[in-house]
Amino acid sequence: MTATEQQASSPVAVVTGASSGIGAATARGLAAAGYRVVLTARRKERIDALAAEITEAGQQAEAYVLDVTDRAAVDAFAERFPTLDVVVNNAGGALGADPVATGDPDEWRRMYETNVIGTLHVTQALLPALTASGDGTVVVVSSTAGHGTYEGGAGYVAAKHAEHVLAETLRLEIVGSPVRVIEIAPGLVKTEEFALTRFHGDPEKAAKVYAGVAAPLTADDVADTITWAVTRPSHVNIDLLVVRPRAQASNYKLHREG
Repeated sequence: MTATEQQASSPVAVVTGASSGIGAATARGLAAAGYRVVLTARRKERIDALAAEITEAGQQAEAYVLDVTDRAAVDAFAERFPTLDVVVNNAGGALGADPVATGDPDEWRRMYETNVIGTLHVTQALLPALTASGDGTVVVVSSTAGHGTYEGGAGYVAAKHAEHVLAETLRLEIVGSPVRVIEIAPGLVKTEEFALTRFHGDPEKAAKVYAGVAAPLTADDVADTITWAVTRPSHVNIDLLVVRPRAQASNYKLHREG
């Protein structure tokens, strides 16, 4: 089989927010599982480098600069796919940790736009191609924040609850179609950017999130979980999979050593 024939026969997976963390790790995992991965994010240099890394490993990847909050751009991107096998809605993130009384409405709005409206844009635009494949999968990477609240987290918690409900409702609405809807809800994951972004680049505040936790989840842990869920037989739907480190019993109950 030629490289062109291999590319044409490989299932295709779109991963949003693929420039770092869970998104980048998921792209690597799905590529290793035989998917041709399409990496999307706003940072061109990051996804270009990752696509080159995956390709050099003998797997298939391409990069596409995309802001999931820009509906026109998402619709233009979707035109590339008459059929599609998988979309991983990973783009999102947290901003701030203020109480409700003093939370920044602009930060709440930005979190909602990225986590919820971005997922809506991508899912709506790509659902016809997923359906046309005859065996499509929508993955929503939410958070345990979408299943329980904690002090100082209301803005992010609200966005992730909405993202969870989006996935849950979509599954009800399209039952009978050849498309699965999978939600992966990670707990405490230590990545290079999540907490740093949440605390506006303050490394001390970011470090405190993981202080004393012997082994928080890694991006690879979550990517392994996503890849496993996606590669189950097509009649098997992993509706919701919550994955936490052993040291975390709930959103607000962590074992910290020392």
